[in-house]
Amino acid sequence: MPKRSCFFVLCLLLLSLSLFGCPKRVAKLPPLEAPPIKNPIVKLLEAFSPAESLQARTSIRIETVRSGQEMNFLLNGFILYQRPDRFRLLGYHPFGMGLFDALYRDGEFFLLVPPQKRAYIGEASQFDDLMERAGEIQIVTERGEANEIPTRIRIDLVAKETRIDLRLKEIQVNPSMPEDSFRWVVPEEVDVQPLEKLLRKRPR
Repeated sequence: MPKRSCFFVLCLLLLSLSLFGCPKRVAKLPPLEAPPIKNPIVKLLEAFSPAESLQARTSIRIETVRSGQEMNFLLNGFILYQRPDRFRLLGYHPFGMGLFDALYRDGEFFLLVPPQKRAYIGEASQFDDLMERAGEIQIVTERGEANEIPTRIRIDLVAKETRIDLRLKEIQVNPSMPEDSFRWVVPEEVDVQPLEKLLRKRPR
């Protein structure tokens, strides 16, 4: 399904851009037990579905293993959501520099990487086979008391030995959102490429 492959692309994006973040030595979190999810992006979108729309700031922590060495990266982010299937995640360096703008909308995936002056676009349905080869993916959401909206989302890419931890804050439910909230605009001097080229660079 298109949503499955889009989710895998998003996870690879966060991992591939983590080198722009600041590596930190942080205490390792205990593993969260959860069954494998066949359609992870569906789970992610359903987590926000109690709201018609949503926006929130988020911290992004990535734990991964490269060449046998454990590494941790911290980024700042901003999430936008609109029912039923519009999702946007913007990532920033802790010092404020924009690192990426990832947008999923109506089956299409858009990605802008300002530091590289590159952008990628593609139909998510083109990459179903990559999702099958990705191995087990797990998602766990946590909610505060009397709150239907998640305050934390944990994503585990088991085969990649990678965990992505999103912690939401300053959550606004059903805000009045500008019309261009999910509009994709490419800045001048940015090279637009097929999404397939990004996937060829996926980290091992």
